[in-house]
Amino acid sequence: MSQKLKWKNLEKPLSNPVLRVIQDVLQFEKMTPVQFATIPQLMSHKDVVCEAVTGSGKTLSFLVPMLELLIKRHKEYPWKKTEIGGIILSPTRELATQTYDVLQKFLNEPEFNFLSQKLLVGGTSVEEDVEFFRKNSAHILICTVGRLMDLLERNDDIKLAGRVKSLEILILDEADRLLDLGFEVQINTILSYLPRQRRTGLFSATQTKELFDLIRAGLRNPVIVSVKEKANISTPKLLQNFYMVAPAEQKLNYLLKFIETQDIQKAMLFLPTCACVEYWSEILPHLIDMPILSIHGKMKKKRLKILNQFRELDKVILLCTDLMARGVDVPEMDWVLQFDPPSNSASFVHRVGRTARQGCEGKALIMLLSNETAYIDFLSKNQKIAMKAAEIDDDWNDNFNRINGIIHKLQQKDKNIFDKATRAFVSHIKSYSKHECNLILRLKDLDLGKIASSYGLLRLPKMPEMKDEFQKSFIGPDKIVDINSLKYKNKQKQEAYQKKQLVYQETGEWPGKKIVVKKSNEAWTEANKKKEMRKENRKKRQEVKKNYKDAKEKGEVVPKKRKNQYSQEDLDELAKDIRAIKKFKKNKITKQELDDEMGFSNDSGEFDSD
Repeated sequence: MSQKLKWKNLEKPLSNPVLRVIQDVLQFEKMTPVQFATIPQLMSHKDVVCEAVTGSGKTLSFLVPMLELLIKRHKEYPWKKTEIGGIILSPTRELATQTYDVLQKFLNEPEFNFLSQKLLVGGTSVEEDVEFFRKNSAHILICTVGRLMDLLERNDDIKLAGRVKSLEILILDEADRLLDLGFEVQINTILSYLPRQRRTGLFSATQTKELFDLIRAGLRNPVIVSVKEKANISTPKLLQNFYMVAPAEQKLNYLLKFIETQDIQKAMLFLPTCACVEYWSEILPHLIDMPILSIHGKMKKKRLKILNQFRELDKVILLCTDLMARGVDVPEMDWVLQFDPPSNSASFVHRVGRTARQGCEGKALIMLLSNETAYIDFLSKNQKIAMKAAEIDDDWNDNFNRINGIIHKLQQKDKNIFDKATRAFVSHIKSYSKHECNLILRLKDLDLGKIASSYGLLRLPKMPEMKDEFQKSFIGPDKIVDINSLKYKNKQKQEAYQKKQLVYQETGEWPGKKIVVKKSNEAWTEANKKKEMRKENRKKRQEVKKNYKDAKEKGEVVPKKRKNQYSQEDLDELAKDIRAIKKFKKNKITKQELDDEMGFSNDSGEFDSD
């Protein structure tokens, strides 16, 4: 089998420049199993659905056949300057940029001077991309979904929709993530602009029902390629998975001790929300003697710079959300750390897949509470993941008071850190209430007082889920802190805060704060159920409309629409949505508030809308 995996032994031989870059520049002597199985199929003009564990070499699995198809077409009919021959859709700009960098190593060769590529992602204005296409062109587009759809739908002089009519191949990279982020409608819109006579490759580490729906809509008689390194196991074979059960109030303390005892060099620490990343990036540099970087989906232009810093440093910890769980390749990363169980089991697979890539060894740790141990069984049965218990020393508990003392002092020195601590804790609890595995990871089983202690909060925040009993388990500072006396280090922020305090003392209302009239003090768990029901009802109505439209276009006999097909609840919901849209158009609410009203919110802020 080893001889069979040599690049020169491919069933369909590769062109000399492609082979030269693979072996001399990228220095890959042999193919991975997924490359061996996928490349010949795409080169044979077949649609391919590829399921393979993360870190198995999927990027070259589609870049190599894409280049070969474009070379072949160029020999028959030279590419015109305005023609687009290949499109790669990525869920995030980080993954798109990484793919762009790999492809550029091929295009640097003189034999590829007839091809060019363009990166279309957020972080730059759409107008910059429009200006590019007015003056130039590109034969390969590597892009995020929203940005490509925006450019295709523009009726301006760039006429991008006309340029894709010669498309040879479309690649959907991390396709399951594209759908997780709610891009199904946008992807279908993009597909409507593309020629049917094209090759399509769909690459993913997991398969879902939504993915199969997309396969039926966008691919023609695809070849299914499923490559796993061990039978029925979703993670790399050189990866060791560990778990640690910690007392709720000691969670941070145990994590710090673990990092210290394992002599970790380069690691990603996954946190549940953007607010958590923001907060811990302020705290951990004071507790860990190594560089700390942070990245999340609400950052814009800084993200690529931070990712490059992380790649270049030998010893560093990157705090991140699931933005970094897909496709991003960082060499020599020895550990993946998870502060909390991810929102779904597929995310666990993708997170730990950031290490043990391309034949290297790696380790991963997930932190659990005593009421979350059933999650280990769940992963074993659901994803076939074997896990070992990490060793814990008895003296680890002794460090709690010192650690929390440092966190308390940091908040008292700068109210900005106090604000971030509260936002992080509240967003963490809100995120936990939406967990996919809510049968075993239940919000009602958490002691919020102890969890607030692990965050080093100065006081418990007011929230519907905060019961009186949690005051007893909460371990705060030794002396009660007057929150109103805290000051911001930033002078401008402090001045603005003092002005607001004066207005509050005079009027009894905090300036700029929206007054929201609620019918009741409803807990998130109940509010989420209602929101999910609204989303489900909306989805059902959309499916009915689509089926009706499709049947009509095919000339099938369809029943006449009944006049009274909507319930009063549906009509009330529609009226509520219309009111929210009107408020948004009048700039009375933000886009995020509109999404919340209509049930489209994404609390982690992870997707690239452009």
